[in-house]
Amino acid sequence: MTDQLPTPPPTQTEIPKDAAEIPADPTAAVVTPGAFLLELVPVPVTDVDRAKRFYSEQAGFHVDVDVSPADGVRIVQLTPPGSYCSITLVTGLPQLDMPPGTLRGLHLVVKDIEAAREELIRRGVDVSETEDLGGVFYAWFEDPDGNTWALQHMPWRP
Repeated sequence: MTDQLPTPPPTQTEIPKDAAEIPADPTAAVVTPGAFLLELVPVPVTDVDRAKRFYSEQAGFHVDVDVSPADGVRIVQLTPPGSYCSITLVTGLPQLDMPPGTLRGLHLVVKDIEAAREELIRRGVDVSETEDLGGVFYAWFEDPDGNTWALQHMPWRP
């Protein structure tokens, strides 16, 4: 599932003091005038460490950031293989407080749904059987808090 993807950058665990310390990412999407790029989705969880283990070890997401920029604040950012959009697991920021387990149906677009299912199952994720919803194929799974995810089969995507 991830054989042809570029190697992700190392995990950032310290807050850079200067923007010049952040390495350039030649694979990053270009932000053109008028663009609104969705790049980070907060996922409400009860235990950041447990969720981080699930998303990184079982779902195969890359840990991009794990920092504590202030007392009582922790930010973990993870990215699904090949995605430009990441998720964040956060504690200590009231602006992002949501009841754990309330996120529903985030879609992970895959070229081969059966290969993606098998990879997740091999990693210990409980993934539903693939279902045909009128010519569009889906398989579903959830994180330890009950946030739900959909694998969406789109073999025509480049």
